[in-house]
Amino acid sequence: MQAVILAAGASKRLRPLTDNTPKCLLDVRGKNLLHRTIENVSAYGINEFIFVTGYRENMIRDYMNENFPDLEMTFITNSGYDTNNNSYSLWMTRDLIKDDIILLDSDILFDKKIIGKLISSGHENCLAVNFTDDLDEEQIKVILGENDKVLEIGKEIPVEKSAGESIGIEKFSSYFMKELFIILDRKISKENIVNEFYEASFQEVINNKNSGNSIFAVDVSEFSCMEIDTVGDYEKAQSIIIN
Repeated sequence: MQAVILAAGASKRLRPLTDNTPKCLLDVRGKNLLHRTIENVSAYGINEFIFVTGYRENMIRDYMNENFPDLEMTFITNSGYDTNNNSYSLWMTRDLIKDDIILLDSDILFDKKIIGKLISSGHENCLAVNFTDDLDEEQIKVILGENDKVLEIGKEIPVEKSAGESIGIEKFSSYFMKELFIILDRKISKENIVNEFYEASFQEVINNKNSGNSIFAVDVSEFSCMEIDTVGDYEKAQSIIIN
């Protein structure tokens, strides 16, 4: 299994904290976000990591090479990080995905047991969902069907119809990724849709009833987890205890 970590963005909403530091290297209770993520993923025997970087990428590369020299690492540069989004960063990994993957955004503070629950879920394709009604318009939300099958995913989903928030950690099969990359390639190469969240392409896979690819939600609401987007989020994160 491979791990894909998307860490290209400039995180402007976290300024001035990110004026000289990429978001994933911000310290939270003694360890930065990236260090915590690597430890959490590698705890389950995953040692091949693909990074998509952009903003102050040399700091990320140097940190990884210094602190995790034994891991198998590949770095991809998203030089257009200021004008594209995470769908573009994910598309850039298309020639490197050879196995099932764990996909993560790099700005998540989370309990490592979330990774274990995805891996042991029994689903080939699944995403970690915080089942809650405490939601807002900015969160990636999901509508679920039977057996927690994902029917709809996106920010635009009404809060009252949502089962919870997709927290930005997914497990996908290599077969799923082949279909996803076909969709991303069409959007990016032919339609020039580069500034989009990757969940929009997840939705296309879900809508294709003939693909055989379904996505299921795994309830991780028992575990601590939060995405850090703003200075307020960062301050709140300092008081959260994460295992």
